[in-house]
Amino acid sequence: MLHTILNKTTSSPVRLIAALLLSLWAFSVQAAPDEELLGKSQGYPFGTRKNWFYDESVRVGSFSNMDKVLPFRTLEKSSKPSILKTASSPPKIQYIFDGKPYSIDEFLQHQRITGLLIIKDGEIQVERYQYDRKPGDRLLSNSMAKSVTSLAIGLALEEGKISSLDDKVSKYVPELAGCAYGETSVRNLLRMASGVKFVENYSGHDDIQRLNVAWASEGLTKALCAFNERDEKEGEKFHYSTSQTNVLGLVVKGATGQNLADYVDARIWKPMGAEADAFFNIGKDGNEIAGVNFNAVLRDYGRLGALLANDGMMNGVQILPRSYLLEATDWHKHPAAFAPGKATSAFGYGYQFWILPGEKRRFALIGVYGQTIYVDPELKLAMVQMAVAKNASVSKEPLRAESSALWNAVLQAYQPVKSRSAD
Repeated sequence: MLHTILNKTTSSPVRLIAALLLSLWAFSVQAAPDEELLGKSQGYPFGTRKNWFYDESVRVGSFSNMDKVLPFRTLEKSSKPSILKTASSPPKIQYIFDGKPYSIDEFLQHQRITGLLIIKDGEIQVERYQYDRKPGDRLLSNSMAKSVTSLAIGLALEEGKISSLDDKVSKYVPELAGCAYGETSVRNLLRMASGVKFVENYSGHDDIQRLNVAWASEGLTKALCAFNERDEKEGEKFHYSTSQTNVLGLVVKGATGQNLADYVDARIWKPMGAEADAFFNIGKDGNEIAGVNFNAVLRDYGRLGALLANDGMMNGVQILPRSYLLEATDWHKHPAAFAPGKATSAFGYGYQFWILPGEKRRFALIGVYGQTIYVDPELKLAMVQMAVAKNASVSKEPLRAESSALWNAVLQAYQPVKSRSAD
């Protein structure tokens, strides 16, 4: 580019300097935020078992190479991937943040987004990548995996392999009998309401770290039994902890006789027409890290978002149990303690899905460091955001608020004309 500019520029020093400045400006506006902090000059290296989660210098590389960091179990792509068309003329989307208007490209300049995809009626409207990530990179879900595990529970329920969500976990995982998690109902685990005391703050010294260390040396069931104290009565209060989803992964295995990855592959991944292999990372004992470690390409996350936006149906086939999905994502179908503004100050919580405020059924899959899939079933619309934020909890930085502002603008852009002002 610079060579071309020099050839087209006259010998005037002023014009030459102006051209050089223009070239540098054009390069700078295309740069993603904090590229060097995130490892650009080293080719975005991936980390080790010890540092991949906390060290931001390897975050981009690690979050797209988890098959090189931890053992994994593959979900195979469909032999007939569903076709994703790209919209010929998507609407211009402009959002307001801190009182100023911005475009999608400016959102990418502000935030550490590795991939962004907007899909409407099964058609891609927007697809962007940063930090040298490409369509073939399988990106880490973090806690969006919890919703995938929930869908497996719903399918096992529909197939009669789980008799009732009110069954105790120990019915399906006898090894947890007598332990607090084993004596908790599947439904209360789905709502993050086991009442079991568990601190998850991503400090590196919390209970999730304690669980992972014990899992590596003793196996998952024994590690889970170490958390045997309730500080709340089960079913009464939302208290987020990844341990509860890891228990649900064991429930799927115990109820179906299949590993979680194999079950999701056969019931969801292939039927929805995934274009690429995905994988769950697994512990040393072979159990999937069900709460955080699902990995897939951006377009397949888009397919999942489209499937959810269409209430579990794709190409005329009901892949996900509609009744379970409606219950999982509608705060009206849960006790008041799990409603938006009650479960948290902003969101409600269903069955491993975050429920957005408002009367319309809108929900999200959310992971630490900024991974999010927003879903609006009424508009058949989803927005997938993959990220490498500075903090695990993005409430500590502007990403969550700016992402929400963008999502609201996307909703507005696709509203029928008559209802835009009323929504």
